Amino acid sequence: MSDLTPSLPPATPSSRQVTTGQQDPLRKAAMQLEATFLAEMLKSAGLGESRENFGGGSGEDQFSTFLIRAQAEQMAQAGGIGLAESLYNSLKEAQND
Repeated sequence: MSDLTPSLPPATPSSRQVTTGQQDPLRKAAMQLEATFLAEMLKSAGLGESRENFGGGSGEDQFSTFLIRAQAEQMAQAGGIGLAESLYNSLKEAQND
């Protein structure tokens, strides 16, 4: 039996994907703001709304916000829509002035 798991290159943190312990506080705040923005956009798009048939019931309704938030955080960590980077650059410029 052979291993079908693809071999991936070793993970190296890029400028946007630095581990949380080493992350600049301004960058972390910008990422959190972008994640919050994305979560609101996902909610507005209808993600997490109960389905009519075969839905998860009240449990799904209660925990859908956690799922949306987690998805938004992952999107922001993966580069998002560029909002975090723009915010970070603006905050950095304002801090330097």
